[in-house]
Amino acid sequence: MAATLGQVKRIGYGAMQLAGPGVFGPPADPDGAIAVLRRAVELGVDHIDTSDYYGPYVVNELIARALRPYPEGLVIVTKIGARRDDKGNWLPALAPDELRSAVHDNLTRLGVDRLDAVNLRVMDESPLEEHFAVLAAMREEGLIAELGVSNVTSEQLAKAREIAPVACVQNQYNITERGDDALVDETARLGIAYVPFFPLGGFQPLQAEVLHTVAARHDATDRQIALAWLLARSPNILLIPGTKSVGHLEQNLAVGDITLTEEDLADLNAIAG
Repeated sequence: MAATLGQVKRIGYGAMQLAGPGVFGPPADPDGAIAVLRRAVELGVDHIDTSDYYGPYVVNELIARALRPYPEGLVIVTKIGARRDDKGNWLPALAPDELRSAVHDNLTRLGVDRLDAVNLRVMDESPLEEHFAVLAAMREEGLIAELGVSNVTSEQLAKAREIAPVACVQNQYNITERGDDALVDETARLGIAYVPFFPLGGFQPLQAEVLHTVAARHDATDRQIALAWLLARSPNILLIPGTKSVGHLEQNLAVGDITLTEEDLADLNAIAG
């Protein structure tokens, strides 16, 4: 039986940055991207986050090229609900036929018979239930193992759970973006994985003097401390930091060895004060 999100290690890998600038087009160094993916798996990563609209198509094709046949226990999580136009803009793609097509496109490009997990990315104000029901039906058909939701509120999560089990929530959250504090706690109570996107600030990297201070105590980097804070924040948080660099990948995975003290946590929590 394939592994589930409830069984993966807490630090995975987000593959978004493997595409070109703006997550559009091919990378400048495809061989380097493949090396990062292979090194991640060598180091024990068992959870990779991707989407067919990264590139578009580029990242899923790189994953298949680098890792097929996939190692036993590797969980690949993808997202649907958006598309890219010719200029790289991000547009909603939430009609039932678009959602079904996106699932099949991910199956084809990743080279699998069933997707381990699919997140429905909410991109507009239309009712989530209509879209999530399409994925629930495809799960019943055996094309998807687990379902998740992304960019959602607590109310939207509750509506999704009325339709089918939700294995994960993927929302923006980091040490300075704390708007989801209550949802992190709620998902922990429900036994749902919470996967923060932009855990290091995304296109605007985190900047906070206290990160320097705490990092110095641990002979670590600012980004390592920001990730360590997320691990300490709640046991249901799974990390998917992304990078194009093998060196940064290794630093990210070493975060699991950092134990923040009560003093560290008090100093870091004050960022949001």
